[in-house]
Amino acid sequence: MDRIFNFSAGPSMLPLPVLEKAASELVSYKDTGMSVMEMSHRGKDYEAIINEAEADLRKLMSIPSNYKVLFLQGGASTQFASVPLNLINRCESKKALYILSGQFSTKAYKEALKMGYNAEAIASSKDDNFAYVPYVEKFDIDQDASYLHICFNNTIYGTKFPYIPDAGDVPIVADMSSCILSEPIDVSKFGVIYAGAQKNMAPAGMTLVIVREDLLGYQEEKMPTMLDWQVMAENNSMYNTPPCYTIYVAGLVYKWLLSIGGLERMKEINSYKAKLLYDYLDSQDYYITPVKRESRSMMNVTFVTGNPDLDKKFAQEAENNGLKSLKGHRSVGGMRASIYNSMPVEGVEKLINFMKDFAKDNPKG
Repeated sequence: MDRIFNFSAGPSMLPLPVLEKAASELVSYKDTGMSVMEMSHRGKDYEAIINEAEADLRKLMSIPSNYKVLFLQGGASTQFASVPLNLINRCESKKALYILSGQFSTKAYKEALKMGYNAEAIASSKDDNFAYVPYVEKFDIDQDASYLHICFNNTIYGTKFPYIPDAGDVPIVADMSSCILSEPIDVSKFGVIYAGAQKNMAPAGMTLVIVREDLLGYQEEKMPTMLDWQVMAENNSMYNTPPCYTIYVAGLVYKWLLSIGGLERMKEINSYKAKLLYDYLDSQDYYITPVKRESRSMMNVTFVTGNPDLDKKFAQEAENNGLKSLKGHRSVGGMRASIYNSMPVEGVEKLINFMKDFAKDNPKG
């Protein structure tokens, strides 16, 4: 069976060369006579895998030496609790600041409130169904706060921060689950970066945390050990059995990215794909994109016809044509094309051609 173009928001497509490499090593990794899934994480073979993955990621992202790289479990949503548990004690005020630009930043904020912390939403775009990213100035940010949390790319609503807030001495914590590795970023501008793997890195099961060393050691006294970044850093992400196979696949993805020219080249490709799709959307009036132009995501493109019945028909007929998972999230409706790193240009071109044909064959009344 031919592979389809999978526009799912996650789990998403993986690079075909990575899948083929993983398949060739599935039963026996190199000369070990066993699968990576069968290895002891304490053995030298797996230790080499995880160390090489970290080294390649550091090279890809130009991660400074004073940052720890953690390969954790629990999904990015676990970090909604881990962030305040690890950082709230950094300042005497024990105040956490949040910018609400979509569902996941709101969930992170509510998690901090649920745990009884002094969390404050300093800006929100909920008034416009999160169709834009709020802009905050340095004077909006209380310098006595322990951290400022943002979600850098909003998978559901199709928006992305067009800027990095100037937070002064307050460390920025960024959820980059749906844009990690899509383009170069200056890691040094963030105190913590975290991301679920299942969109641009690997299968579901691993969460990446990149944390500046001076932010370790502030954990709550009764901190659950599994959520303690310092414990995980001291144990090279192997305090317990890590998500071994997912880390292995992530390592293959890092090598693939390095082989094509790194994140600079990846940004060129992603920018081209997004421009193709947005240029078409801007050239007609059958489909409407609700996102403000300056906040558009390069990874998740949302659009609607304005007719829920037509939207439903679009998603079904697209799937029949090998364009899968284009149905939008219920919060937005319509369609969402997630065009992560592994989506080839050909997939975007086929989608645009389908959109043209669908509009011609289904005129609005």
